[in-house]
Amino acid sequence: MRRKLIAGNWKMNTDRASAVALAKGIVGGVDKYKAVDLLVCPPAVYLTFVAEVVRGTSVALGAQNMYHEGNGAFTGELSAAMLKDVGCSHVILGHSERRHILGETDAAVNKKTLAALAAGLVPIVCVGELLAEREANKTAAVIRSQFEGSLAGVSAEQIEKVVIAYEPVWAIGTGKVATPQQAEEVHADLRKLLTERYNGQSAAKVRILYGGSVKASNAGELLAQPNIDGALVGGASLKADEFLGIAAGAVG
Repeated sequence: MRRKLIAGNWKMNTDRASAVALAKGIVGGVDKYKAVDLLVCPPAVYLTFVAEVVRGTSVALGAQNMYHEGNGAFTGELSAAMLKDVGCSHVILGHSERRHILGETDAAVNKKTLAALAAGLVPIVCVGELLAEREANKTAAVIRSQFEGSLAGVSAEQIEKVVIAYEPVWAIGTGKVATPQQAEEVHADLRKLLTERYNGQSAAKVRILYGGSVKASNAGELLAQPNIDGALVGGASLKADEFLGIAAGAVG
């Protein structure tokens, strides 16, 4: 049985005071949701401040990105070791905004994924199609291509430590949400891809999250689908009550 994971991607939001307050609000309500794993991913400059709030609690800390090299002359980048040093256990990789706004490729995501695994971080590897690709019935092909490219060279043992997030680009920050049936169809396809590449046992252990305008009011129906193992939450993760409301939907 896969435990649900509710991950909050705060993106480029909050300041230090509001980041700390948000983390305290989530920690304050976490005891009601012990059956669910909760993760917060603040902007990198606030990781240490949020780490102080969540330390010793069941709320995990993650980063929104990292670089694949361990150290060196890479101005502005952060390594996996640096993220671990400030208390991170997870890192989001290949988010659609980084792919489509900042030009990240599957190859770049793959390097980061392998580096995160080597360092002992849990990578949350994002995949998802554009609206034009869905309308052209290319969703399955796009997801397969991103899956194969982003996870190249990941072993069967390693894949069990990876989290995959399906985020239809057309549903991120738009208010549009894939129907539970649409989301489940892609999640089921991802599970099949995992089975094809690895085996049924490994595929059954990988958590696949849904991301795309998830909120407390729609979380229950989405998270009730058999292959949806949690949510990668954007805007709704910026309010503690809303984020915890999504966790409530995961509990059922």
